[in-house]
Amino acid sequence: MGVLNITPDSFSDGGDFFSPDLAVERARSMVEDGADIIDIGGESTRPGAAAVPLDEELRRVIPVIEALQSSITVPISIDTRKPEVMRAAVAAGAGLINDVNALQAGGALEAAAGLDVPVCLMHMQGDPETMQDAPVYRDVVTDVGDFLEARVDACLEAGIARERILLDPGFGFGKSVEHNLQLLRHLDRLVARGFPVLVGLSRKSLIGKLLDLPVDQRLAPSIALAVLAVWQGAAIVRAHDVRATSEAIRMCQAVRDVE
Repeated sequence: MGVLNITPDSFSDGGDFFSPDLAVERARSMVEDGADIIDIGGESTRPGAAAVPLDEELRRVIPVIEALQSSITVPISIDTRKPEVMRAAVAAGAGLINDVNALQAGGALEAAAGLDVPVCLMHMQGDPETMQDAPVYRDVVTDVGDFLEARVDACLEAGIARERILLDPGFGFGKSVEHNLQLLRHLDRLVARGFPVLVGLSRKSLIGKLLDLPVDQRLAPSIALAVLAVWQGAAIVRAHDVRATSEAIRMCQAVRDVE
């Protein structure tokens, strides 16, 4: 899953692809590099980020989705918490809803059920503005898994088919370095719950804190984390550096497939 942030303030590529033309060019380049999904977001959810007004988020993402839906051959994902953006994005050509809030916003569950597209439910403790202040868990692996299981139940009750649900443990969203490490070390426990698991570890602050590296120097450790996730059963890896990550994952998968 190639990351395309159409924002001025995302933690890694904020402002790089803020114009529609640059965003479209970037998406096409990621597909050429091996992206199987393009994930488009118009609202930064980095730690400390403020919410973006509905009209502004729509203005950022809808023209890009409209421009891409007929010119790339892979599915488009909309990264949003807002039901209005979900509806508009799917109408424009998006085929997956990727919600960091796990469809908890008012009307989001109903919107997703009515749109009949796959949904990715992510765990986040708190909200982007405050989530990294002091995250606390009894057992982060169990707590995250139980939260996501409860959201699955809500989706099923709303009429979303089980086979259309993906789970994301939310690395970096209301988690300390130790929480993130524990989640990755035991990712197989989330995979064992029976749903495809998406992970987003690319360039995350976890790397910066452990290795004292700036965002633009986190490629190698990002790839290492992606391979560890795939080895434990992750189905989708969300990445900024698509070609290098794709090649590493293919090698990992080749070893996993050997009997």
